Amino acid sequence: MLARYSESPYQLTRRFASTAMQQVNGIVAQWMRSAGMTVRTDAVGNLIGRYEGTHSGARTLLLGSHLDTVIDAGKYDGIFGVLAALACVERLQQEQRRLPFAIEILAFADEEGLRYNYAYIGSKAVAGTFDCRALTLTDANNLTMSEAICAFGGDPAILRQGRPYWSPADLIGYYELHIEQGPVLEVLDLPVAIVSAISGQSRLRLEFLGQAGHAGTVPMSLRSDALCAAAEFILAVEAIASAESGLVATVGKLTVQPGAPNVIPGQVTLSLDVRHQEDRIREQACRDLHILALELAEQRNVSLVWEEIQASRTVPCSPRLIDQLQKALVNVNQTIQFLPSGAGHDAVAMSDLTEVAMLFLRCRGGISHHPDEMIKQADVEIALEVTEQFLSLLAEQEECR
Repeated sequence: MLARYSESPYQLTRRFASTAMQQVNGIVAQWMRSAGMTVRTDAVGNLIGRYEGTHSGARTLLLGSHLDTVIDAGKYDGIFGVLAALACVERLQQEQRRLPFAIEILAFADEEGLRYNYAYIGSKAVAGTFDCRALTLTDANNLTMSEAICAFGGDPAILRQGRPYWSPADLIGYYELHIEQGPVLEVLDLPVAIVSAISGQSRLRLEFLGQAGHAGTVPMSLRSDALCAAAEFILAVEAIASAESGLVATVGKLTVQPGAPNVIPGQVTLSLDVRHQEDRIREQACRDLHILALELAEQRNVSLVWEEIQASRTVPCSPRLIDQLQKALVNVNQTIQFLPSGAGHDAVAMSDLTEVAMLFLRCRGGISHHPDEMIKQADVEIALEVTEQFLSLLAEQEECR
């Protein structure tokens, strides 16, 4: 149902602080209230539902994921985690059951970073680590993030205070259900797996600046073609990443200017995404690619702008929470399987506030960030059973504190 709410009638695209996001927030808020939760929207547009515990002063367990999407997205990335958490609270409400801790569901306003090329806007705001300089970033329509937040009904001034929403002592942790976005669980024929760690990630923006000119009159030997430099760099990115086990690097966005068939490209702007489980290897790869980009620019008589937009360290999941997840899997007769996450998740930002844990769900063909994204109902039911057991085990633990 939520996939109907998109900025395009032909594909699912739901960016941060968009009308489609406003519509989805309204629907999910209604569902949260029906599940006995109190609901609020914070200063950045995160939707937050709270299900109280058995007594006042109880600690809080955070559950959540994101409601924004990439361009031409699938239906389950992020959204599954929010709705699965909500389904667990609905069951508690139906059973008229309260736990010795409160539950807050966080439906984050932005994880993908599509609109402003700045990921984890929602979870960074919650954790108190949002970089206020990002408020001046502009989207494709030259609207600043600050202006977009105001138009959405948020308050950039609160973001500038940089305060986390909770004291770590008041939290049990953060738990996120998410589709795997890869093929491993399907190959293993398993419905779910415990995430061991989330890979570190670097996001960069590059510009190759040459000289535009007439395609018919400037000799090849006298050209400063920005696109040729960029093309050579892109192939080098592929080669360097392929040579290092576990390293992945992607150029996913490319803008060529002036962008005419009879004009030599004078400016190329591109994105670069680099990831690895070991921060040392990722950081060295970025340094090597920077040196290579400089060398290519010099060889091709163009200049280079190299800008790091965002970097996140590798985040190990909490041994304490993983232990309870393992017990939950045993209790519902499921195989214990660990997987690292190559994709970034809101748990990365939340790890600056509290301990985190994640459960992956099998997705068909490992396909994600694509309309063919698909999951099985039977797998969803198992994930919910595991999560309910996880909540019960945490409740037992909390009662013994």
